[in-house]
Amino acid sequence: MDHAKGRFDISRAQWRRAARQPAGGGQIEVAFVDDLIGMRSSADPGGPVLVFTRAEWDAFVAGAQDGEFDLS
Repeated sequence: MDHAKGRFDISRAQWRRAARQPAGGGQIEVAFVDDLIGMRSSADPGGPVLVFTRAEWDAFVAGAQDGEFDLS
């Protein structure tokens, strides 16, 4: 997959799911390939893949840990 951020080689991706996921919720999978991180839905593994740089991923994780994305 070619992106403006570089080439995410999906053939080398080893997809992993989080240990804890909400009951009844969708499963998110991530894969680390070279300097890029891919994220996809396990319900649609052939569907779109979001691609992050390391800096983008670190900012996303920090925001999630800080509650930035809480919907309540």
